[in-house]
Amino acid sequence: MKTKKVLIIGGPGTGKSSVLHELEKRQFTCFHEIAREVILQAQREGIEQLFLKDPLLFSKKLLEGRIQQFKEANESEENIVFIDRGIPDVIAYLDYKKDDYPAYFLEDSQNYKYDEVFIFPLWEEIYKSDNERYEDFEEAKTIQKFLLKTYTNLGYKPIEVPKNTIENRTDFILKKLSL
Repeated sequence: MKTKKVLIIGGPGTGKSSVLHELEKRQFTCFHEIAREVILQAQREGIEQLFLKDPLLFSKKLLEGRIQQFKEANESEENIVFIDRGIPDVIAYLDYKKDDYPAYFLEDSQNYKYDEVFIFPLWEEIYKSDNERYEDFEEAKTIQKFLLKTYTNLGYKPIEVPKNTIENRTDFILKKLSL
């Protein structure tokens, strides 16, 4: 049995985590964003913003973690799993920062394929910065454009999740997946 891997993407502060929590409440298996773990570990090591200080090192750690999540999802006994952010997000953010990266970053994005991609639109009313989310809303808009471009260039057709309540956004995703 092949586990269907459904990716949830979108700029910072678009409500992805809230919907993942709702999916978990409904007994679906979810893999959460790992960037916060990487950021918090760097902060424990005295680096306030690893992405700003060493974007390539930060991105390598994210890439490794997201590949690991992908492999764990593949090994799951579930019919479907939901994943908060995917491997291509890494190159989208590096392109946004205009940073160079090794060719294997793109190769990994091409080799590890997700079955469906849902993109959450920017929503200023729910957007909040915090200790790990340093981007302001204008930066989030630009990141959103890079995410959409990256996934589209890789052959994905992201489905936009409408702005609505957490429950209705979750229902929308499940209906699109015929669940």
